[in-house]
Amino acid sequence: MIFTPAFVIILIVLFILVWLFTNTIDKRKWLSFIISLALTPVVYFFVFYPLLNIFSSYHHEKHFDAEAWAEKPAYRYEMSNEITNKNLFLGKTKKEVKAILGTSEWYGWDDSIKANSPDKWNYNLGYKPGAFNMMQECLELEFKNNTVASIKQYQLETKFEEAP
Repeated sequence: MIFTPAFVIILIVLFILVWLFTNTIDKRKWLSFIISLALTPVVYFFVFYPLLNIFSSYHHEKHFDAEAWAEKPAYRYEMSNEITNKNLFLGKTKKEVKAILGTSEWYGWDDSIKANSPDKWNYNLGYKPGAFNMMQECLELEFKNNTVASIKQYQLETKFEEAP
């Protein structure tokens, strides 16, 4: 376990809250201190940490790996920040992109031609973990003169059909 300043501060705040709670049960300070000391890790790991994971949008990030991209499409979002921040595919041709990422899953809409354009390749990145997350992560590569001109990440809302 790595002890960072944020982790230590959270544990101190949780200790104080648990100590204040135990003081309402028993006024003996030494007993409240011992109980608080024992309960603080329990409260952290079984109450605070699960709630933090449910309601935060934190997720693991990985370096881009073409093999992992192909084998685990549901976890592509873990590599998406590196793709967009470092512009990994800028200047690459369609043939190079297809060799690395595979065939695009759908073409993006182009208002200038009022149709799906073969110069806007889209890939599904999966869903970032978290409660109440209904947004599908997507990556779009736009080509100009057969080379990648721009990379953008966007989200699509998932809609479910109602049962009859």
